[in-house]
Amino acid sequence: MRGAPIIAIDGPAGSGKSTAARNLAAALGFVYIDTGAMYRAATWLALEEGIDLRDEAALVKLTEKIDIRLTTEDGAQRVFVGGVEVTDKIRSERISRQVYHIAGSAECRKGIVAAQREMAACGGVVAEGRDIGTVVFPDAEMKFFLVAGAEERARRRRAQLLEAGEKADFAHVLREIKLRDKRDSERDASPLKKAPDAVVVDTTSNSIDATLEELLRIVRERFPGLEVPPARRRGAK
Repeated sequence: MRGAPIIAIDGPAGSGKSTAARNLAAALGFVYIDTGAMYRAATWLALEEGIDLRDEAALVKLTEKIDIRLTTEDGAQRVFVGGVEVTDKIRSERISRQVYHIAGSAECRKGIVAAQREMAACGGVVAEGRDIGTVVFPDAEMKFFLVAGAEERARRRRAQLLEAGEKADFAHVLREIKLRDKRDSERDASPLKKAPDAVVVDTTSNSIDATLEELLRIVRERFPGLEVPPARRRGAK
């Protein structure tokens, strides 16, 4: 029996789910699990080790042994592979273009999904990704599906890349967003889709604060007596 609910947040790239999930977790005192960061971290390691991303057998071996650790410090998530921090490294456009090799493989996903479920075993988490409410936590007590127009999502992604010091042409970023949507929704392994019981939230015109307030309102209506377990207030590694 979980002590507090699991809240699942899914949606396409650029819909704002990472920021929304992180902020919601902080507001509730829950643990934040960025599942996409785990696939990005595995992709980073594969590239570092010179693995051919078309070699699924080699990728499966990598995902079976990889040590991914997520921590939250001062409200910000940090991602480690072994003892190496890769928080910024995994957000490059290079990783974004290649992550589908691992994220789209059913065999590669097995070990990573098992790790995600272990992190959330006691509840009191906000987990975000593209298959959280449908595959990873189909029994989550609260599910959201965030959406936003493709052009707005491309604008957000471009701003993120520019902030990281990368070149970013809007037309190119928009094409990449649409290609990512197609890959995520059409892949055989855990495709992006809305869970039947998920609440859809359109963030196209929302500020970050407005999205958080909308999610909080819905959560409070669903769980009027929600209490955060004291052990969760400090966050988790």
